Amino acid sequence: MADSPESSAEHDVVILGGGSGGYACALRAQQLGLRVVVVERGKLGGTCLHNGCIPTKALLHSAEVADHVRDSSSVGVKASLDGIDMSAVNSYKDGVVGRLYKGLQGLFSAAKIELVEGTGRLVAADTVEVDGRRLTGKHVVLATGSYPRTLPGLEIGGRVMTSDQALLLDDVPSSAVVIGGSVIGVEFGSVWKSFGVDVTIVEALSRLVPAEDEVLSKQLERAFKRRKINVRTGAKFESVVQHDDGVTVTLEGGDTLDADIVLVAVGRGPRSEGLGFEDQGVTTDRGWVPTDDRLRTTVDGVFAVGDLVPGLQLAHRGFAHGIFVAEEIAGLRPMPVVDSGIPRVTYCSPEVASVGLTEPQAKEKYGEIETYEYNLGGNGRSQILKTQGLVKLVREKDGPIVGVHMIGDRMGEQVGEASLTVNWEAFPDDVAQFVHAHPTQTESLGEASLALAGKPLHAHA
Repeated sequence: MADSPESSAEHDVVILGGGSGGYACALRAQQLGLRVVVVERGKLGGTCLHNGCIPTKALLHSAEVADHVRDSSSVGVKASLDGIDMSAVNSYKDGVVGRLYKGLQGLFSAAKIELVEGTGRLVAADTVEVDGRRLTGKHVVLATGSYPRTLPGLEIGGRVMTSDQALLLDDVPSSAVVIGGSVIGVEFGSVWKSFGVDVTIVEALSRLVPAEDEVLSKQLERAFKRRKINVRTGAKFESVVQHDDGVTVTLEGGDTLDADIVLVAVGRGPRSEGLGFEDQGVTTDRGWVPTDDRLRTTVDGVFAVGDLVPGLQLAHRGFAHGIFVAEEIAGLRPMPVVDSGIPRVTYCSPEVASVGLTEPQAKEKYGEIETYEYNLGGNGRSQILKTQGLVKLVREKDGPIVGVHMIGDRMGEQVGEASLTVNWEAFPDDVAQFVHAHPTQTESLGEASLALAGKPLHAHA
C-alpha cells in the first residue's frame, strides 16, 4: 500500500493525461486511498469522449435511424426521409458528449481528485511540470494517448481532413474519398453513405478491417457492395490536389478519384513527442512506450497505459490499463490485461465484433484447431432485423474456444458473452448448455457452440 502522508512525495500517483486510461487510474487509485493528481491539457475524458468513441457512435446512430426510415416501407411503415439536418445531428451528438462529460466531472469532484489543466512534461522520474508548477509523486503514470496520423504528401487542411475535423462538418458532402479501410475509415464511410454521400474507401492492404478474421472482411466488403459503397482494396494513395469545388485523389497506377472531401483514416500515432519521456530515460519505440506485462516502463516507478502502449488502440483497453496500474501501485497484484482477451467492435453497418484469436493466429499458436461458422440466416431475431452475417467460433482442437468473430447489425452488443466465453476458456459444450432467450441474437452464439460441440440444431453440421 501507499506510504504514509508524511512521505516526501507530494502525491502517491501523478497521472499525465485524463483520457480513458488516466481518469480510470485516478478514480480507482482514489478508491484505494492513494493521493492522486491528474494533468490534462484538454478536457477530462480525452479523445474517446470528445473526439472519438462517443461522438462517432452518436453519428452512427443518426445514420442507423436514416437507414430505418428509408427502409420503413419494407416493414409496413409509411415514412419518408426528407434529408439530413447536420446542425441537429451535431446538436444531438454534442448533447450526448456534454452529459457524459458533466457526469465525469461530477465523479472527479465527488472523489476530490485534483485536476490540473495544462500541458504537462516529465522533468524527472517522479515529477511532472505544468506551466512552471512541479507535481511530484512516488509513481507517475503516462496516459497521453494518441493523435490521428496522416501520410507523407497528405497535408491536412481545407477539404482534406482527419476524424477530428470530420466530426465538426456542418453540412453533408455529396461525395467523399476515405483513405484507410480499418475501423475509423469504415465507420465514417458507413455514416456518410447513410447520409446520402457517394463514398469510396481506399485501402492499401488486400482487404477491409485487415486486423480481423478474413471471413469478416469478406462479409463486410459484400455488405458494403450491397450498400453501394465503393471499395478499392490493394490500392495505394499517391497524391491529393484540392480545387475550389473539390479534391482529386490519384492512386498508384494513375487512377483518379474526384470528391468533395477526403478523410485520412490511416490509424493513430502515440502522443509522446516533446513530453520529456526519453530525456528522463523512458525507452520509446517510434514514439510508443513499450512496457512489461505489469505496464512498467524502463524507469522505476513510471507506468504507461492506453494508446501510448503498443497494441490495440481501444478506449476500454486504456480503461482496463488504468484500473490495473492503480491496483498494482496499491499492492493488489491484479491479473495483467492481455490484448487477445479484449473485445473489439467496429460500429459500421453491419457491425463487426470479435474477441480472441483469428483462425491464422490460433493455428500458429495451437497447430490443430477447429472452426464453425453459423449463418445469421438461421437466427430469428436477425431475420426480424433484416440483417445478414455470421458467427465464427475458433477452438483449440478438443479444447476451449479461443476466438469469436461476428458480423451483422447489432452484433457488437453480443460481444460481452463472446468475451466471457474466450476469457473463461469455455468449451463449446459449456456454452451450448446455457439457455439463450428466444428470439435474440445471442442465440447465434449458442447455436454455433451447439454445432461445434457436435449437436447442431438450427444449423448444419
